[in-house]
Amino acid sequence: VPVVTGFIGATESGVPTTLGRGGSDYSAAIVGAALDVDEIQIWTDVNGVMTADPRIVPNARSLHQLSYEEVAELAYYGAKVLHPKTVTPAIEKKIPVRVLNTFEPAHPGTLIVEKAESDGRGTVKAITAIRSMNLITVAGRGMMGVPGIAARTFGAVANVGANVLMISQSSSEQSICFVVPESSADEVIAALRGEFQRELERHYIDEIHGMSHINIVAVVGSGMRGTPGLAANVFTAVARSGINVIAIAQGSSEANISLVVIDADVTASLRAIHDIFELHVPTEQRSPAHTAGATA
Repeated sequence: VPVVTGFIGATESGVPTTLGRGGSDYSAAIVGAALDVDEIQIWTDVNGVMTADPRIVPNARSLHQLSYEEVAELAYYGAKVLHPKTVTPAIEKKIPVRVLNTFEPAHPGTLIVEKAESDGRGTVKAITAIRSMNLITVAGRGMMGVPGIAARTFGAVANVGANVLMISQSSSEQSICFVVPESSADEVIAALRGEFQRELERHYIDEIHGMSHINIVAVVGSGMRGTPGLAANVFTAVARSGINVIAIAQGSSEANISLVVIDADVTASLRAIHDIFELHVPTEQRSPAHTAGATA
């Protein structure tokens, strides 16, 4: 049986190094794709991909099946089971990936495939959160109808090498807000103030500021696409828990809804959304009122 080290690699100059988080998984996916295998298995310390982090949501359960799209969304928004790039080689070859538990090898784990099975009830598959974020806002009445503001904003962000995880813009074009890691916030704000120095002096842009101690909560499921009432359920859940939503975003793929909340509200948000969609219950046993998007 060939054994290939997955976590150890080398730089371009040949210096031994480690690959970082997800390195072993990524190596397995690359080798599996190169060999055109029937299935790639990722062995970890949990029973596959969970509906939520069980340390935060005690009744979270493992998922039988996910699509490539769904697991990529979950990984991007903070789920620790797989790195976002891990499934890329598998996607290109359409190879199933199975996530299994080293300490419970008999458990079937989670199968990740191109298109997951759906009976119409599993619209929302899982929820996750990414922490230690900062919400940057660029606002001003002089931004209305001015072309190039967004391009200059994100150009400045790119120049400092910061990663933008979520974007929200008002329909009036008077503000753009986006989320970056807390560690990048000061550098991003300084870059934006430099880029828009003239606009700030002339009050075309009124303010550029950051908001610390915020988190992104992401609700993920490819079955959400085209399902009416789903967003209503999400916001009903957090409203009942007395949680203020600072910003929201949804991509055109409709595979996730993201909302920004403060540190103090992230745990309650995850639990409330998990409960309203009955994610602790196997898909086939859920009540249609909670799974199809109707507000309970």
